[in-house]
Amino acid sequence: MPFNSSAIQEMNVLCRFNLDSMQNGIKVHHDASPEVVEATKRLFDKGLVTLPDGGYLTELGRETAEHAQAMASLLMAD
Repeated sequence: MPFNSSAIQEMNVLCRFNLDSMQNGIKVHHDASPEVVEATKRLFDKGLVTLPDGGYLTELGRETAEHAQAMASLLMAD
């Protein structure tokens, strides 16, 4: 099954999280692109982040972000 644009946007948001510390969250401001705002809201609806505008990763969100970031590293390697 290929990735659709919504899934790609969600993975891009997950790749913004710093996985070195659970103390680091993100804040998606209202003036961000509509795609980023909506992707972040969907991640909240799925229980992956703590707030509709970002916040912190949940346990499931951290695991998902680890996979997204690992996949991005592999696919974008030289």
